[in-house]
Amino acid sequence: MSAAFDRKPLVWAGVTLVAFALAVLPIALAAAFGQTWVRVVNLALLYVMLALGLNIVVGFAGLLDLGYIAFYAVGAYLYALLASPHFGVHLPFWVTLPLGFLVAAFFGVLLGAPTLKLRGDYLAIVTLGFGEIIRIFLNNLDAPVNITNGPQGINLVDPLKLGGFSFATRETILGVDFSGPQKYYYALLALTLAIIVLNVRLQDSRIGRAWEAIREDEIAARAMGINTRNIKLLAFAMGASFGGLAGGLFASIQGFISPESFNVLESIMVVSMVVLGGMGNIAGVILGAVLLTGLPEVIVDPEAIRMLLFGLALILVMLMRPAGLWPATVRKREFAR
Repeated sequence: MSAAFDRKPLVWAGVTLVAFALAVLPIALAAAFGQTWVRVVNLALLYVMLALGLNIVVGFAGLLDLGYIAFYAVGAYLYALLASPHFGVHLPFWVTLPLGFLVAAFFGVLLGAPTLKLRGDYLAIVTLGFGEIIRIFLNNLDAPVNITNGPQGINLVDPLKLGGFSFATRETILGVDFSGPQKYYYALLALTLAIIVLNVRLQDSRIGRAWEAIREDEIAARAMGINTRNIKLLAFAMGASFGGLAGGLFASIQGFISPESFNVLESIMVVSMVVLGGMGNIAGVILGAVLLTGLPEVIVDPEAIRMLLFGLALILVMLMRPAGLWPATVRKREFAR
């Protein structure tokens, strides 16, 4: 008992140190490397949100989803349509972001409902097709009524604004000069931490245990009285909602979106983050998202060999650490047998 109390100051000291590092990170990066790396960190936080959402479907419930980027696109386009000159509508972000969250969850149920009896490769093919259908729709909904502006995309998307405070402009706060990317960093960090807390609570809840039971043996889970239909639909909805939220934030940061930003390679990238970090482990998924976002930026020409690096990294992980770089305890025990 005394040993547990002795460790508490160390735990709080570690939490304080991490909090301080996260608070000063954008300021330090801007001073040392310029605003480019602040934008890279912002992109990493967006991918962390996406990877955590996909981890609910793939890691917790064991449902292979290769069309996850579709929910990212739904959230981004919903935000852009309701906060840009395209329709002349400029709703505030506290309306558009929650709406994107809910609409993406609805699309998650829309995908999950007809695929409840599918598993493995068959489910992967259907979800892959769903992702491509959404992208093709967005690419062609410019005639006869121009809804998405087709391949030209939507520009002049409103940034996040809170009264007269805009997250896109440079501003001096308490004597410290903050750029737009630095201000976005704190908004993204707050939402990412909220999603992490929600993931932890879900994993330790009865719903999380039900997801794990379905992942291990769906027939046994049904025999134990778990409503597998509703629980699987909830996994699709929860995972999709985080993708929709990240999409809205992406649209506000970029100020421009087009269907090219939501192709199948983006889905594969998010799946790679989950698999590389460790399916089912929240910390591992965060590690995978940060590594696969940051490491390509170090390379001189990342676009030319990015997919080669993803493939090589996944092959090495599957050979040397099949459960991922930071696997969940359950999966670690499974592979240790």
